[in-house]
Amino acid sequence: MSTAPLLEVAGLDVDFDGRPAVRGVGLTLRRGEVLGLVGESGSGKSATALAVLGLLPGNAAVRGSVRLDGTELLGLPERELTRIRGRRVAMVFQDPLSAFTPVYRIGDQIAEAVRTHQDVSRERAAERAVELLDLVGIPEPALRARSFPHEFSGGMRQRAMIAMAMADDPDLILADEPTTALDVTIQAQVLDVLRTARQATGAALLLVSHDLGVIAGTADRVAVMRDGRVVEQGTVDDVFRRPREPYTRELLAAVPRLDATRRPRPGSGEPVLRVRGLTRTFPVLKGTAFRRRVGTVYAVDGVDLEVRRGETLALVGESGSGKSTTLFELLELARPEGGSIELFGQQPGTLGKAAARALRRRIQIVFQDPMASLDPRMPVGDIVAEPLRTQGAGRAVAGRRVRELLAQVGLDPADAERYPHEFSGGQRQRIGIARALSVEPELLVLDEPVSALDVSVQAGVLELLQRLKDELGLAYLFVSHDLSVVRNIADRVSVVYLGRTVEAGPVDEVFAAPRHPYTQALLSAVPLPDPELERKRTRILLAGDPPSPTRRYEGCRFRGRCPLYAELAEEERKRCAVDVPVFEGDGVACHFPRVRSVV
Repeated sequence: MSTAPLLEVAGLDVDFDGRPAVRGVGLTLRRGEVLGLVGESGSGKSATALAVLGLLPGNAAVRGSVRLDGTELLGLPERELTRIRGRRVAMVFQDPLSAFTPVYRIGDQIAEAVRTHQDVSRERAAERAVELLDLVGIPEPALRARSFPHEFSGGMRQRAMIAMAMADDPDLILADEPTTALDVTIQAQVLDVLRTARQATGAALLLVSHDLGVIAGTADRVAVMRDGRVVEQGTVDDVFRRPREPYTRELLAAVPRLDATRRPRPGSGEPVLRVRGLTRTFPVLKGTAFRRRVGTVYAVDGVDLEVRRGETLALVGESGSGKSTTLFELLELARPEGGSIELFGQQPGTLGKAAARALRRRIQIVFQDPMASLDPRMPVGDIVAEPLRTQGAGRAVAGRRVRELLAQVGLDPADAERYPHEFSGGQRQRIGIARALSVEPELLVLDEPVSALDVSVQAGVLELLQRLKDELGLAYLFVSHDLSVVRNIADRVSVVYLGRTVEAGPVDEVFAAPRHPYTQALLSAVPLPDPELERKRTRILLAGDPPSPTRRYEGCRFRGRCPLYAELAEEERKRCAVDVPVFEGDGVACHFPRVRSVV
């Protein structure tokens, strides 16, 4: 690795319409090095990365110095910047769908990037596009090069974006939150592809991320940003092990860890919720004037759950695994399409109107996006009181209860007169929790309740949820894709894959000794905010994306991605291909389970 800086940023200031976003940022990056730029929302990290390539919007004012191999980039004419973009500095954006042109094929767009900076024929550029797609792990690259962006999954689009970044062997790759919207298994694939890109091109990497685990396992050095300034930087080992700044220490302390030690507290007594063999399908329709059914989506195809009083059961799995559909099937309080649901000993769909109304009071939900779930036209007091009024409470009773609830979730009772837009994201989620608690439920359904929050805010909300559960004796059904969060709040965990439960049990047992290869892959893909431990871990990279839920699969539906399947004898593989593994109670739906520690 060369000691001469490839990129030097000094005294960088960025204002948006006169409002400061970045102040006095200084960074250096050497050839072949990975610099992690971390911070919470609004810290200025993305604005810093975009300023390097002159990609900020027109209302941005940029001052300072950005030098690439000694050449000043700030103030360069657009024509000269265009020659540098892609050829010497490439960008991997957070949202690859918006970065690709939707009306052109993926292969054509990558080939265009090749021809922009290289004197090659169209045929050679097309061949190079296929080579790059193959290098980043796109299956059947020659065929998929003819696909349009919307025909790729999120993980495939991000890999294609990395392929485009590699097209001209750049000296520097800027990656702005490249894994934020991806499942943890796909995130592991994309990070592996970024490593491949660096090895193939020898490029330095500026990796912008809010995920300290990702930075711990990828970066050589790290710079921590807060309120537009770099508050600490150094080697990844020094900053993570011996942080000097109080803010860095607070940030690291707030990160939920997969290897946390916490004793679960299983519930007692009869289950408040019992689900057996739940199924739910949706039609695939085609046509406009005359719509006809051309297929079926098997969204939920054999989910089993049990939640006891005072217990937190986490429901985990990749996007499309059926988690959210399962939740909404429970909340419908209707007869399920297939299987059975039992809430507090009663079967929804068999109850009269009064009994169903009473049952609905006993189960409430906290949504993933607190802003979208709160009516912006209503003051907070009315929002929290709405379930109470629906259940027949008078205005005076509701008013007293609202004040109690706001105090209980850590807000000022006087906030009842304010509107949702006047609160931060964490405060809005506390309002959502207060609303859910207003009718004194016994079971709370929590749908990704902290996924939209910064890590420090997330820690406060998780602590609040744990306290409320203890004080009120609540049961939680906690849906999350973040297994580190699950380890820190759940008592038991249920893992679903392609609409079917594959493993369940006490969270400490499942995380310490997972038996299903899918659970093992999920856990191995979760990064730890500890550089030393990350370097020692072995990743289980699953092949491709989850298969389509529009097909019925014989046998084990995981076998196409299963690392264990290839190691089995022929007779064992036949069993996996024909027989559906059976799930019973706390156990594993696998014909050949093997315990493997991955944390």
